[in-house]
Order: sequence, then C-alpha cells, then structure tokens
Amino acid sequence: MKTLKCDLCEATAEGETFEDWMKALMPHYMEAHADVMKDPSKTEADKEKWMVVNRARFDAA
Repeated sequence: MKTLKCDLCEATAEGETFEDWMKALMPHYMEAHADVMKDPSKTEADKEKWMVVNRARFDAA
C-alpha cells in the first residue's frame, strides 16, 4: 500500500496500485479541486500528461 499526497495540496490518498490510488484520490479532487476538474481549457492531452506525471510519482514512492 502506498500513500501519496495530492498533486495540488497536502491531502493524501492510499492505494495498492496507481489505479486504486487514483480512485481513492478522486472524491478529494472532486470536492477540493472542482475548479480544476471542470476547467474547460483542459484538453485530453492535459489529462494524459497528468496521468503520466502522477503514475511516475506513484511508481517512485
């Protein structure tokens, strides 16, 4: 089990896998960072970049 901080604040989430961690982080993200989630300027490429960067963070933990 790995525990990582949110990429935008100090909140943490746990998961056995990156996918589990991402699912655990989602409720926090939807509440605390709804503006980021609903930002119309974010593209599919931005989402893919987030996945790559945060998977690397998870793997390094």
